Amino acid sequence: MPGINCDYRVKLYEDGKYHWMYDLHLLKNPSVLFDLFKALVLSVVIVAILFFIIQACSNGIHLEEIQFVLKVTGIMAGIMLVLGLLGYFIYAAMSGWAYSVHFIMDENGVTQEQAPRAQKVSERVGCLTVLVGLLTRKPGVMGTGMIAASRTSMRSDFSSVRKVKAMRWMNTIKVNERFGKNRVYANNDDFDFVYNYISSRCPKAKVS
Repeated sequence: MPGINCDYRVKLYEDGKYHWMYDLHLLKNPSVLFDLFKALVLSVVIVAILFFIIQACSNGIHLEEIQFVLKVTGIMAGIMLVLGLLGYFIYAAMSGWAYSVHFIMDENGVTQEQAPRAQKVSERVGCLTVLVGLLTRKPGVMGTGMIAASRTSMRSDFSSVRKVKAMRWMNTIKVNERFGKNRVYANNDDFDFVYNYISSRCPKAKVS
């Protein structure tokens, strides 16, 4: 955050942009965990569909084949759920149970940047993922780790936003573009201001 020493309230600074910090408690606020579950469910569904198509093309569609696909899908979903929860709690513990993020908002969009401590944790997790990829000889895992280690910010341009949704009980505002999903966090005192500011500047968005 060069040149800006912002606090946890939303304020307009000399650069003409709003800045604020937010500490997301990873145990009390489940927004990140919900997004993780959605990603895991989507992954399982996609793999299950592909597996079913392969089985159907090879052996035809029979009750036994459907039962087999459902059984494999259930086992896979259970394994991914356990691994996902384990990974989440390991990351939360490494982060001190909080995800610190710096938000920058202007007339054209909103950016979230990981605070220095969060960046260091992401770099460690990314490096561990790369190491796992090397040991298991899986280039895809290595690539995921490299992305996790290098990506420390996300920008949403209001002109491209397709959906703005307030989740007040989690102090979360979903700001979704076609190929990107941002999450903006604000405390109770500033939540309405941030939500109204964003929703009024997204002409293509479905607002709820």
